[in-house]
Amino acid sequence: MIKKGIRRQIVMHYFIVVFSTLLLAEVIFLVAIRSYYYDSIYSHITNHIKQVEDYQKFSTTMNDGKDDLGSLLTVYKLSFTEMQILNVQGDVLINSSEFQPDESLKTSDISQAQSGNIGRWVGRQPNTGENVMAVSKMEQNNGQDAYIVRYVTSLERVNDKLFNVTMIATAVAAAVLALVLAFSLGLANSIVKPLNTITAVSAQMARGKFNIRIKGNYKYELGELASTLNYMAQEIIRSNQVKDDFISSISHELRTPLTSIKGWSETINSGGYDPEETKIGMEIITKETERLIGLVEEILDFSKLQQNEMKVSFARVDLKELLQEIMLNLWTKAEKRSIELRIDSVDKPIVEGDANRLKQVFLNLVDNAIKFSHENSAIDLIVSFEGNNVVVQVHDTGIGISEDHLVKVKDRFFQVDPLNGGTGLGLAISQQLVELHHGILLIQSELGVGTTIVVRLPRLLEDDSPADSPELPMLPGASS
Repeated sequence: MIKKGIRRQIVMHYFIVVFSTLLLAEVIFLVAIRSYYYDSIYSHITNHIKQVEDYQKFSTTMNDGKDDLGSLLTVYKLSFTEMQILNVQGDVLINSSEFQPDESLKTSDISQAQSGNIGRWVGRQPNTGENVMAVSKMEQNNGQDAYIVRYVTSLERVNDKLFNVTMIATAVAAAVLALVLAFSLGLANSIVKPLNTITAVSAQMARGKFNIRIKGNYKYELGELASTLNYMAQEIIRSNQVKDDFISSISHELRTPLTSIKGWSETINSGGYDPEETKIGMEIITKETERLIGLVEEILDFSKLQQNEMKVSFARVDLKELLQEIMLNLWTKAEKRSIELRIDSVDKPIVEGDANRLKQVFLNLVDNAIKFSHENSAIDLIVSFEGNNVVVQVHDTGIGISEDHLVKVKDRFFQVDPLNGGTGLGLAISQQLVELHHGILLIQSELGVGTTIVVRLPRLLEDDSPADSPELPMLPGASS
């Protein structure tokens, strides 16, 4: 007995469908064969009875017509068939066998003949139990009912042939069912065995063995399932590696400012230093504390985004003004590396969004551009309209990103250059913040040539804002 499972379900379904189909086909076939044989016998006897209608010389009286009825029996009898002549009441007057019934015959063929039709009856002879067919027809003489001609033939030989045909058909059906059973078992095994293999490998993956892979060239949905699980394991390994790198990186990022804070705190507490040196130490402590706060806030923002708890307050935002403010914030950092920040914007690129969150996005993008640009280069911020969208491009001619890194650069914890500092969450957070504003963020880059980051946001067409805000002062060397 096949144990419960997919194998059993497949085998049972195939078997039941084929068995039902074969059973129906065999019943129809056997009924048709039986009807064919029985109808052939009936047709043969009926055609023979019609020849009797030409006989017009018989007497219907018990005494005078007996010799004529005997002649009728001699001329129209059939081989292996008993011929009977009955009166209109159903009593046997004469027959071709030695057996003479004592009672009137009451079978349905006689009643049908008495009503003017050719009667047919299939059943068992009361005295012998033999399976027979009887065909009866009322014959007339001078327009009056004269007698009933009745033929009775045995169906035993026909039934024997039908039984043999039934046995052959049953054997064929059994052979077909055996083939279907073998085929369904093979089909079930071709599905269940790969599933068992996939299940076993998946169980090992669930126990943390992500280096194991599902091997085998499986087809169709099973192949897709195996490929998906292998890809999942690969991604988990990559995510774990990225997470480990992140932990290592964030540990370094946290240790460096904490070391500085601790060192200067101990130095200040020890006393004996002049006020100028103490002021420098306090500035370093403040700077490193702000750096720590930035790291923690970045991690908290990412956590909120992952849990869908990030709250945004939508209002009208002029992206040109926002980018000018960002340029002011980062101008000192860019100036230290002789990097020129330039803006080229259309008038009133208005979007609906959270100004603080959008500022966070573009601060991260421009800060990254400064971080990975060469000295004495330029970074262009280009704002344009594209249909019902506002498109912001942050373009630099820095080190660029390789193709291998480009597909991963927006993944959480991923860092193109771990030695450059950071958590590897900036672009991941920016991506999700842009999506919260129903926009998209695209990165186009070529190693050694530069990078262009494109942010596309829905444009707010209705201008129902109050008076225009005054433009922020331009940076030295900036163009608009």
